[in-house]
Amino acid sequence: MDVDTLFNISDKVALVTGGSSGIGTMATEALVRAGCKVYIASRRLESCEAVAEEMNAVGPGEVIALQADLMTEDGTRQLAEALATREDKLDILVNNSGMTWGAPFEDFPRDKWDDVFKLNVTAVADLTKLLLPLLRKSGTAEDPARVVNLGSVVGTRPQSNSAYSYGASKAAVHHLTRTLANELGGSHITVNAIAPGPFPSRMMAHVTGNECRRKAMEAGVPLHRVGTPEDIAGVLLMLTSRAGSYITGGIIPLDGGLSSLP
Repeated sequence: MDVDTLFNISDKVALVTGGSSGIGTMATEALVRAGCKVYIASRRLESCEAVAEEMNAVGPGEVIALQADLMTEDGTRQLAEALATREDKLDILVNNSGMTWGAPFEDFPRDKWDDVFKLNVTAVADLTKLLLPLLRKSGTAEDPARVVNLGSVVGTRPQSNSAYSYGASKAAVHHLTRTLANELGGSHITVNAIAPGPFPSRMMAHVTGNECRRKAMEAGVPLHRVGTPEDIAGVLLMLTSRAGSYITGGIIPLDGGLSSLP
């Protein structure tokens, strides 16, 4: 056993959707610092280009910015095609793009159910399907290709915080993860999900950006803090390296203990 190379993923090719903000940027930084070539994609190309410029100054890996609107079938297909013109295989796919919406249940608009599920679930399934040829070319029995989906602690606990469609969509991501893990194992592809609790992000800015709200939220977390980029990096590097090559179908809690609460 070579412990020194157990977490080595240098020279792998990765795609991180929603890589221009929040947990997506944390994931991108972890992969770049580990020596990966990382494509990041979102609707806002300028944001992706800004992250790419910052990360390329850090290295030793490389970041390439792409534009993609995963809310549409055409946008998802165009991203898969853009990647296929640049790479003949894909080692790591991080399905991170997502959105939320909050309203009282009695007033919750139907179109926001549709929008949240379209991006959080349908796009995850569709993009993974379209990239299967590249993932299959990468995967071997000793070093499978890796799909890492971003779930959420709210997909494991019946607490809505008025974001009804978001929690339901993340529970669906967890179930899809297990289903695809079962079906794609024979192609040497692992499929796992990370289920984060509170992390600084655009989605959580209304809480983490306010000191009083942040402290109140942290008081309810068993470890009494929000997550950090290092927390994302640790789990992601494990799942995408030799260290995690025998893990598939896992829903990895990264929530400071929230999922253990009654």
